[in-house]
Amino acid sequence: MSDKTDSSPVASDLSEIVRKIRARTPARILVGRAGASYRTNTQMDLREAHAAARDAVRAELDPQKTFGASFAQQWQLFETRTQAVGKEEYLLRPDLGRHFDRVSQDEIRKLCSSESDLQIAIGDGLSVPAVAAQVPSLLPLVHEGATARDWKIGRTFVIHHCRVGILNEIGELLSPRVVVLLIGERPGLATAESLSAYMAYRPRATHSDADRNLISNIHARGLNPQQAASRVLNLAAKMMQASVSGFTLREELPALG
Repeated sequence: MSDKTDSSPVASDLSEIVRKIRARTPARILVGRAGASYRTNTQMDLREAHAAARDAVRAELDPQKTFGASFAQQWQLFETRTQAVGKEEYLLRPDLGRHFDRVSQDEIRKLCSSESDLQIAIGDGLSVPAVAAQVPSLLPLVHEGATARDWKIGRTFVIHHCRVGILNEIGELLSPRVVVLLIGERPGLATAESLSAYMAYRPRATHSDADRNLISNIHARGLNPQQAASRVLNLAAKMMQASVSGFTLREELPALG
C-alpha cells in the first residue's frame, strides 16, 4: 500500500490515539462509510490493491529486466526452472514447483560449488514485484555479512515457478550447510512487495516445513533490508552452531519498544 496523505472525511474527527493507530498500520480501519458501503475512495483503493496483487501473482521473472543487466551480471545470476511448465501449471500444481527439471539439475551441479557454508537462491514465488523491490538491496548485505564471517558462499541463482519445498532439492544437489531461499510472498491488499527468506540447515528430501525457519514481511512497511540481512545472518550462524534448523531453533529477537 502506497504512503498517502490521509484526506478521508472522517480523519479530522478522529481522536489522536486513533490517528496514531491508522498511521502505524496499512489495515483499512475506521475509513468511514457511505450508507452500508465503503466510501468511493476506499473502494477504488481496494480495487487498485487487488489488481496489483493479481498482477504480482501472474508476473514472470526476467533477471535482466527485474534486477537490471548490471546487477544480474555482477552476481552472475543464472536461471533454473522447476517442473512446472508455465505460470498456470505452477499455480495449479504446487508439487511441481518443489522439484527442478532435469536440465536445471545439471546446470546447478555444473555451475555451483558443493558443500558451501551458505547457498542463496532467488525464487519468484507468488510475487515477482516483491523480488524486484527487495532482492537488490538485501542480497549484497547478506553476502557482505557472510564474507565477513569467512563463510564459503555458493553462487546465487534464480528459480522460475518456485515453491518453498525446493529447498530440499537444493540440499540434495549441493549439500550446503545452510540454504537461504529469497522468495516472493503471496500478495495481499496491504502490499504486493513482501519478500520472505526461508532457511534450512542441510535440507534433505525427507524434510518438511517443521525443519525450516522463516523471516517474513521484508518490505517498505515491514523489515527493511538491513534488519532482514542481520536476522538471516544471525539465524544462519545459530543453525551452524546447533547443527539444526526448524521449530526447535528459536531466534533471539530484541524486545518491542
